[in-house]
Amino acid sequence: MPSTQQSLTLEPDDARHLAALCGQFDSHLRQMERRFGLAISARGNQFLLAGEADDVAAAARLITHLYADICRGVELTQESLHLQLQHSELEQLVEPDADTDPSVQAIRVIRTRRAPIKPRGGNQQGYVRTIGQCDINFGIGPAGTGKTYLAVACAVEALLEDRVRRILLVRPAVEAGEKLGFLPGDLSQKIDPYLRPLYDALYEMLGFETVNKYIERHIIEVAPLAFMRGRTLNNSFIILDEAQNTTREQMKMFLTRIGFGSTAVITGDATQIDLPKGSPSGLTHASNVLAGVEGIGFTYFGSKDVVRHPLVQRIVEAYDSHEDRATPLDRTRR
Repeated sequence: MPSTQQSLTLEPDDARHLAALCGQFDSHLRQMERRFGLAISARGNQFLLAGEADDVAAAARLITHLYADICRGVELTQESLHLQLQHSELEQLVEPDADTDPSVQAIRVIRTRRAPIKPRGGNQQGYVRTIGQCDINFGIGPAGTGKTYLAVACAVEALLEDRVRRILLVRPAVEAGEKLGFLPGDLSQKIDPYLRPLYDALYEMLGFETVNKYIERHIIEVAPLAFMRGRTLNNSFIILDEAQNTTREQMKMFLTRIGFGSTAVITGDATQIDLPKGSPSGLTHASNVLAGVEGIGFTYFGSKDVVRHPLVQRIVEAYDSHEDRATPLDRTRR
């Protein structure tokens, strides 16, 4: 790709807003340089970008986009910049107009009581659209890709719009090296700490008091997977989290609980299975058996979809690379 330079002038020329864009000691500019693989220099509101043509054009769009947000009062942090960089996919910063281009699907925004939630990047957008179109959905990929968070957001939206009567949050009671037996309480209470990420998402979207009121009225139900046997779940939004730790029999049992008017989302990371050695995962088995079945949607996330600290993406990629290099004997020993 040919190397090029592009000058960029940002208006209005506001020193405070420009300082927010560049970050302390130009940390934001350095972060963009590393992501795009180019050089960025700034003097006042004049910016000079040098690198490969496509990267320069994408970085210029990003800088313009970020500066417009800052001028509207949006705070730019290292975390928010990382998210912008992760999901800009270079040329996607300027979103096509779905009204003028019929081939472009409209951006799907999830409405919750506290604030609207906008999925980031094409994979998350496709995941949310699939949840709206299919009764059973699988979100498979590494930690930090938004699988569970977006599923909870879709469940909250469906509840608030009266499309379902209740939300069920389900998780298999499998120990990840720890022992559940020493914890006080019954099985439901023992598994409660393991469902904390789901609670946190609900509190963020509905508020603490509303969530507790819904739990008391059984509008929101949190249960171990074992408690699902024998039930038929109608007019519900069911989320099975950490599904890589289900057995084949448990996964089949769960999927056959789905009743009329219900939506189920099954999330999991096939690389973090905590089942006893030699016990196959119900998630990987279901993804093979059910592929192509009408009414069932699959979304596969990768390391590029990670929306946590940049190191998380690099850790996921390192582990994936190590797995690819491992011999069959190495995998058996693990």
